[in-house]
Amino acid sequence: MPRMRQQIRFCTASDGVRLAYAVSGDGPPLVRAPHWFTHLEHDWTNPAMRAWVEDLSKRYTLLRFDQRGTGLSDREVTDISIEAHVRDLERVIDAAGFERFGLLGLSQGAGYAVAYAARHPERVSHLVLCGGFVRGWAVRPGPPEALESREMQLKLIELGWGSDEPSFRQVFSMQFMPDAPAEAVRSFNDYMPLTSSAKLAAAIFRTNGRIDFVSEAPRVQCPTLVLHGRGDLRIPFEEGRFMASLVPGARFVGLETRNHLMTQDEPAWAAFLQALGNFYPPKARSGGVFPQLTGREREVLDLLAQGLDNAQIAARLELSEKTVRNNITHIFDKIGVETRSKAIVLAREHGLGAARAD
Repeated sequence: MPRMRQQIRFCTASDGVRLAYAVSGDGPPLVRAPHWFTHLEHDWTNPAMRAWVEDLSKRYTLLRFDQRGTGLSDREVTDISIEAHVRDLERVIDAAGFERFGLLGLSQGAGYAVAYAARHPERVSHLVLCGGFVRGWAVRPGPPEALESREMQLKLIELGWGSDEPSFRQVFSMQFMPDAPAEAVRSFNDYMPLTSSAKLAAAIFRTNGRIDFVSEAPRVQCPTLVLHGRGDLRIPFEEGRFMASLVPGARFVGLETRNHLMTQDEPAWAAFLQALGNFYPPKARSGGVFPQLTGREREVLDLLAQGLDNAQIAARLELSEKTVRNNITHIFDKIGVETRSKAIVLAREHGLGAARAD
């Protein structure tokens, strides 16, 4: 599938900082709150980041931006406070003309998303928080060793962020995506210094540590979905559970992954997309779903997306297993995938598989 074109624009924050934002895709509006490690130009091509732009843009009209001090936004800034980030989110949303929308908060972006939703209940229709927290590493409870570890990471950023030697950054890469393919890990290593300077990266890390939106979470009024990797090495699973417990009526989903930054090919990513689509449905495609398929092939693909195996599909449609296998081969060829897992992900992105078997 060809990459979806993004439109990059700029707006000015209340203190004069220029903020770069981009809109891509087609469908219900989805705003991604600001978080560490973004660059609007490089997100599309970096294997570690691509899924969060490409796959979401296939389903939604996605608005994202580089937070102050990073990416295409102004790099030399003096105010990188928590409230400055919340104000920037407000400014970008208004500049892009989004009136009512779903709001996605990833990692520390979850806290900013919670703050925005609590303060602007008339604007946010759905709130999705993934791998996130509402209390930063400097304020959440924990053993002294945990705080010492974060302070050590600060020193690693200051010393090795912009170095040609990637071993300093490798510490972060293996926390963000310990089970990712080697190519994605190397790409993430190379990507980090592109997003900001060592000085700003360290300052942002300190700011993230002081995030505290615990008192704002109970004021969220919209439907909320919270997802978190059970083995997340970057943000403890308990922080996701704690955040979900604060938001009234929030639904919590545990994802079977150790990756804080999920990759396109892992099952947890497909589970995330499915949960997101069920909670905040993407727009139905014009001209029907997969018009290149026959009616029978669409039926087979829908059952495939529900998680049925070949024997179950054959029984459901009263076909032979050989006929089902032949249909699946034709489906793979027509929709441009090579594996069953990729066909399932693509089908669910297009709204198939909603009536999944228990």
